[in-house]
Amino acid sequence: MRDDKLLTRISALLRQAENTDNEHEAETFMQAAQRLATASSIDLAVARAHDPAARTKTIPISRQVVLGEPGKRGLRTYVQLFVAIARANDVTVDVAHNSTYVLAYGYELDIDACETLYTSLIVQMVAASDAYLRSGAYKGETFARVVTKGNGWRARRVVEEKPLSPITARLNFQSAFAERIGRRLSEARDAARAEAIEAERDSAQPTLSTAVALRNKEIEVSDFYRTESKARGTWRPSSASAGYSEAARRAGDKAGRRAKLGPDREFGAPRGALEA
Repeated sequence: MRDDKLLTRISALLRQAENTDNEHEAETFMQAAQRLATASSIDLAVARAHDPAARTKTIPISRQVVLGEPGKRGLRTYVQLFVAIARANDVTVDVAHNSTYVLAYGYELDIDACETLYTSLIVQMVAASDAYLRSGAYKGETFARVVTKGNGWRARRVVEEKPLSPITARLNFQSAFAERIGRRLSEARDAARAEAIEAERDSAQPTLSTAVALRNKEIEVSDFYRTESKARGTWRPSSASAGYSEAARRAGDKAGRRAKLGPDREFGAPRGALEA
């Protein structure tokens, strides 16, 4: 069941984060948005545990979320950002073979929260990486890449140092940005869950354990995913052939720590093949 009031409140917190120049205030608003999403998710899980009717009305779903057009370079880091957000919100993800979209599995409320957060964060990630490239800070840096030299029994894998190209700099920057955002949101989720469990302990009213309700929800989503998913193999965020740049990753991590969030955007497109 879609909760438009919840999404409006989350969006309002994200806009507050975007509109402040104070890094600590932006962090507070972003974490508040994630904690609100987590609190609503906990309320739903506990309500379903108490009410058999709610269990039949609110069940896991799958939804396609489009991330980019075919042929666009760098979509794997877009996927990485969405996956990081999904993990903090009890959503499991399959990835299209060309990374143009994902299939999200979970409760509608949680998937809605993921889209709202992603829509805000992808704008910031792209803008921050564009600014990094315009600054020219990556020029003069190198990146490490594992290559195979020789043939047959003479073949050996060695690490090559190459000048850092703009596309490699961008991919490393955005990958580190996504990782940092994932950690920030997971910390906010864990804090919200700990707060809910602590409040339950302090309550004089007997209630079904929040921890048990959350575990039951996790199992239900996992069972739904195993039944519905047609994906083969495991998606990985980066390829060894793309190259590794410590300098670009440091810059991306810093941008992820300072990220401010923006407004919503709608998604939707026809289904395609899943990642092999």
